[in-house]
Amino acid sequence: MPNKDYYKILGVNKSAGPDDIKKAYRKMAMKYHPDRNKDNKSAEEKFKEISEAYAVLSDPEKKKQYDMFGAEGFQQKYSQEDIFSSFDFSDILREFGFGNMGGRTKGRGSGIFSNIFTSPGRGNKHRTYSDPYNSSFTDFGGRTGPLKGQDAIYELPVSLEDIVKTTQKTISYSLDAKHQQIKVKIPAGIADGKKLRLAGKGQQGPEGGQPGDLYVKIKIIDHPVFKREGNDLYIDKDIKFSEAVLGTKIEVPTIDGKRLNITIPAGSQSGSKMRLKGYGMPKMEGGGRGDAYVKLNVMVPKNLNKRQKEAIEAIRALDL
Repeated sequence: MPNKDYYKILGVNKSAGPDDIKKAYRKMAMKYHPDRNKDNKSAEEKFKEISEAYAVLSDPEKKKQYDMFGAEGFQQKYSQEDIFSSFDFSDILREFGFGNMGGRTKGRGSGIFSNIFTSPGRGNKHRTYSDPYNSSFTDFGGRTGPLKGQDAIYELPVSLEDIVKTTQKTISYSLDAKHQQIKVKIPAGIADGKKLRLAGKGQQGPEGGQPGDLYVKIKIIDHPVFKREGNDLYIDKDIKFSEAVLGTKIEVPTIDGKRLNITIPAGSQSGSKMRLKGYGMPKMEGGGRGDAYVKLNVMVPKNLNKRQKEAIEAIRALDL
């Protein structure tokens, strides 16, 4: 999914307030609404795009995350499902006069967002919300066909080594008393919490309705050596006090299974980092890879013998 500039999509500045954002969305939604652009796929896609932008920028927390992490970082944290989760378009749609909303967009007969998207929540309940990406655009009366089946979420644990390259895994799950197996393509560098949508692999819809979707949620397992931050990897390495003072060479592993020899300069400080360019995780968008960083931890000896103490005293005498 390409990075999206939501401010540009709505034609507002980053300093725009809630009223300006709402006004911009209302103006564009009236222009690109599918009921005003019959059989116009371009207008339909534009309507979905501006609805996504409004869902993010009108939500204080999502807007804060978007402003803080930028488009790429935000899209690593939020899937389209997350963006529309618990989001209610009813207040602005009532102003449009689209259908008899009854004060809500959730449920059957909700005008432009007519289909229901559900996913498992806590306590065996389900979260329900409108999703423009799964909508059937209906007339103002909100008439629809059979309801779509419930979506399902499958949490898939993967290691960092699993996602260094694009890979394929087979998952097994049971729905509607049926055991199913399906192969899932895992993109290289995918972020923790990202969801992969498998259309039509959820629960069967009632009364002959189409099946819901299966969302495979990625769970990155903690690594014993590497810590991931975005596309970069960090590894802690202990070195002796003398090695920090005089310099040395050390061997470090990479996530690809290689072993690299790196030079530690004389006078290195505890906490300093050595950069290994291009040895991080693959970038899902734009190609290339992040970097790996070796963080040095200088070990100061606690127990010294007589000879070692004399050597340290001699160093101190030189005011070093």
